[in-house]
Amino acid sequence: MEKMICRILLLIILTSCVSGSFVVNVTQTSYQAEENHNITLEWTFTIIDDMSLISVLCYQKIEEKIVVLYNFVHYFEVSESQDEKFSGRVQSDKDALREGRIRLQLSRLRTDDSGLYVCAVFTNYSSGSAKCDLKITAAADQLRDRL
Repeated sequence: MEKMICRILLLIILTSCVSGSFVVNVTQTSYQAEENHNITLEWTFTIIDDMSLISVLCYQKIEEKIVVLYNFVHYFEVSESQDEKFSGRVQSDKDALREGRIRLQLSRLRTDDSGLYVCAVFTNYSSGSAKCDLKITAAADQLRDRL
């Protein structure tokens, strides 16, 4: 699986070197939430005529490790590539993709969900990516229990 992720990232890098402008933006560069709550991360991208060419890879970057949050290739979610850490906790809004938006709801937040998240969008001709930070604080009731 790690080999597949490396190939996808290589494809993104190579495609961006030979392509025109394709823009991916994040709607917020920083998110904050409490443990056990839910949050929606959102990115936007340039809409193209043939949306069947769109592929999306969103991941958490921990040092040099890539932890896949969401992978979508030509109208299909590739759940096998999702890291077990996120299994059953990510919901995507497939309708939003047609509008140039990636909306991912991450549920039952954990403190180890904190970190840098990157979402890369690519087509056969171009690609782009954007990143955001997520900070998860311990639930208030758990803090009281620790004191």
